[in-house]
Amino acid sequence: MNSMMHSMFHLPLPVMEKILRPVIVYLFLIGFLRLFGKRELAQLNPFDLVVLLSLSNTVQNAIIGDDNSVSGGIIGAFALLAINWLLMWLLYRSPKLNQQLEGSKTVLIQAGVVSEEAMKKETLTFEELISVLNKNGFNNPADVEECVLEPNGTFFVKGKTPTSETVHSRELLNAVERLTEEVMAMRAEMQARG
Repeated sequence: MNSMMHSMFHLPLPVMEKILRPVIVYLFLIGFLRLFGKRELAQLNPFDLVVLLSLSNTVQNAIIGDDNSVSGGIIGAFALLAINWLLMWLLYRSPKLNQQLEGSKTVLIQAGVVSEEAMKKETLTFEELISVLNKNGFNNPADVEECVLEPNGTFFVKGKTPTSETVHSRELLNAVERLTEEVMAMRAEMQARG
């Protein structure tokens, strides 16, 4: 029992090294993801997903070293969470630094016209763009006022005209309003009679 407890909580590496390893890997990963673009964050296809999953496995040993102890895992997790919190706090306090680190948005479609230059910059195929549009309720770029790939890897899609769901919702709302007015008129008429 004593041997098991020792192997679970004994740190073969110094505590400072256990803290510095995840911090260094975290900062380099942030830099690499920024360098390689928003596409890696968007996870558009299976290849990008495989890269992200493999990336986590690739840096695992760099973060924990030869330490499989519970204590080492806890210290490593704490260091990752702490550096993430610290970076988010700094970026919140300094919008200009946040803008520089995150980069800028990329406009993929403007007024129904697809920007080939922006697509090339983001290494985005037309099929992937159509897939993004489909997920947002559009089938054709001509129906889109603006499609933007945000710095965090999310897509913002704004339609030119209301979608069929929006039109149907408005029609239902108008019908309910008309029925409400008719019911109110009928109530007033009944109260006047009665």
